[in-house]
Amino acid sequence: MNEIICPHCGKAFTIDEAGYADILKQVRDHAFDEALQDRLRLAEEEKRTAIELAEAKVTNKLEKEATKKDTEIAQLKAKLEAVDATKQLELKNELAPVEKERDRLAGELERLKLAQELAINEAVTDIEKERDELKSSVKLLEQDKKLALNALKEKYEVQISDREKEIERIRDMKAKLSTKMLGETLEQHCEIEFEKMRATAFPKCYFEKDNDARTGSKGDYIFRDVDDAGIEAVSIMFEMKNESDTTATKKRNEDFFKELDKDRMEKGCEYAVLVSLLEPDNELYNSGIVDVSHRYPKMYVVRPQFFIPIITLLRNAAQNSLKYKNELALVKAQNIDITNFEEELEAFKSAFGRNYELASRHFRTAIDEIDKSIKHLQKTKEALLGTDNNLRLANNKAQDVTIKKLTRKNPTMAQKFAELKDGAPEKEEDASGG
Repeated sequence: MNEIICPHCGKAFTIDEAGYADILKQVRDHAFDEALQDRLRLAEEEKRTAIELAEAKVTNKLEKEATKKDTEIAQLKAKLEAVDATKQLELKNELAPVEKERDRLAGELERLKLAQELAINEAVTDIEKERDELKSSVKLLEQDKKLALNALKEKYEVQISDREKEIERIRDMKAKLSTKMLGETLEQHCEIEFEKMRATAFPKCYFEKDNDARTGSKGDYIFRDVDDAGIEAVSIMFEMKNESDTTATKKRNEDFFKELDKDRMEKGCEYAVLVSLLEPDNELYNSGIVDVSHRYPKMYVVRPQFFIPIITLLRNAAQNSLKYKNELALVKAQNIDITNFEEELEAFKSAFGRNYELASRHFRTAIDEIDKSIKHLQKTKEALLGTDNNLRLANNKAQDVTIKKLTRKNPTMAQKFAELKDGAPEKEEDASGG
C-alpha cells in the first residue's frame, strides 16, 4: 500500500499498487502531453521568429539597396535637371547601367525571397512532420490509455453492477418483508427451492419442519437421506435466520451457533447448517459456504443461494462413505445380535434367579408357618393331654364317690339315704340287678 497526501486539504490516504500505478501513469501522460504541447509551441514560435527575422533582413537589405539607388537616381535626376539637353543623353546612357543593375538587384531580391520561402517551407514541413509524428504517438498512447481505462472501467463497472444488483435484490426483498414474517418467509423460500429439486435430485429424502420442542428448543427443518436398506446416509439440522434493516438490535450469525449445535445433537443429526441473511456486509459470509467447524463440529453458514448446493455437497460426500457405513452397520448388527443374545441370557438368568429367590422365600415362609403350626399343635396337644389327665382324675374321683363317703359327716343326708333304703328294697334290688 502507498500513502498519498492531498496537496489541497493535506489529508493522507492510502491506495493499492494498481491504483498507485494508474495515478502515476496518468501523471506521466499529463506531463508528456504538457511537454509535447510546450515543444510544439516552441517550434511554432521558432518558426515564426525565423520567418520574421528573414523577412526583416531581406526587407532591410532591399530598403537599403532601394534607398541607395533612389539616392543615386535622385542625384542623377538632379544632374540631368542641372545640365542641358545635350548632357541628358549622356546621363541617360550613364543611368542605363544603373537601372539595369537595379533590375538585376530586384531579380536577385526576388530569387532570395523565393529561396527564403522555400527554406522556410522546408523547415516548417520538417517541423510539421515531426509534430505529426509526435501527435500520432500521443494519439496512439491516448488510445492505449483509453482502451486500458475502458477495460478497467468495464471490469469494475461489471463488479459494481453485480454488487449493486445483489444489494438491490436484498434490499428489495427486505423491503417486501415485515419484521414478523422475515424468518418464516426465508423458511418458505428454502422449502420451495427444495421442493423444486425434490423430484429430480431428492426423491426419497426426508425434509420437514422440526416440530418437536419437548427438549425446550427446536430447529427449523431436518433433512435426512437413507438408502434402500434403511441406513441413514446423511442428516442435516437447518436453522433459517433473517433480519430487517429497521430492527433496533442487529444480530450476528455466531449468536445462533450454540443453540443450533444443541438442536443438532438432541435430534441426532450429523450436520448443522445456518441459512442466514444476517451481516449482509460481511465479506466472509458473502464469499460462499463458510465452514465454522473450528467453533462447533460439522457446522456451516450459507446464504440462501447456497441452500441447495450445501445439501448436494454433504449428500454426495455421504454417498461416498455409505459403503463404509453399511459395513459398519453390518458389524454393529452382528454385535447387536451377540449383545441381544447375551442380554437375553442375562435376562433369563436374572429372571430365573429372581423366581428362585421368590420360590425359596415362599418355601422358607411355608416352613416357618408349618413350624408355627407344629408349635401351635404341640401346644394344643399338650392342652388336650392336660385335659385328658384332668378328665381321668375326675373320672377316678367320680368312681371313688360312694353314698357312705357322701353321708359320712352329714347326718341328715345319711338319715335320708337310710330311709330311702328301708322304704324301697325292691327297687334297689332291681336297680342293682339291672
